Amino acid sequence: MDKHNQNILPGRYQVVPRTLIFIRNDDEILLIKGAVDKKIWTGLYNGIGGHIERGEDALSAAHREVFEETGLRNIQLDLRAIIFIDVEEYQGISMFVFLGNSKKKVLVSSEEGRLDWIKIDHIHNYPLVEDLYQFIPMILSTEKKIQFGRYYYNDGKLVMEFKK
Repeated sequence: MDKHNQNILPGRYQVVPRTLIFIRNDDEILLIKGAVDKKIWTGLYNGIGGHIERGEDALSAAHREVFEETGLRNIQLDLRAIIFIDVEEYQGISMFVFLGNSKKKVLVSSEEGRLDWIKIDHIHNYPLVEDLYQFIPMILSTEKKIQFGRYYYNDGKLVMEFKK
């Protein structure tokens, strides 16, 4: 197909692609507590991740983000969810969520925030980004299928929908 046949039309839904990665070590999960100078989720725990850059696919971007934020390399990452997040009427975020395992717990520090290994059955005791209380148990389930979801806001409140 010719490049000129690939059109991005005004008024069409457009997304910014991002990755979100969770790494396990036995009964713990690696989360990052947002630095005080972050624009979003300051002081809250989230997974590792960030934007997919031009020239990257989702998996390559996930590996890059893991290395940049943790120093970990060669982690097997499995795609566990694809979520579209409506932000504006015609703009959103496409989130590619990966799960990996690491036997290594020594990590490098990052400007993004503080890394912590947290016992999975204690995550409800931590200040998490709001969707993670429900989302982490879902992607950690032994069922390996990919979850397809959509997030949107209704009267300022986050609504999470996943296909059954």
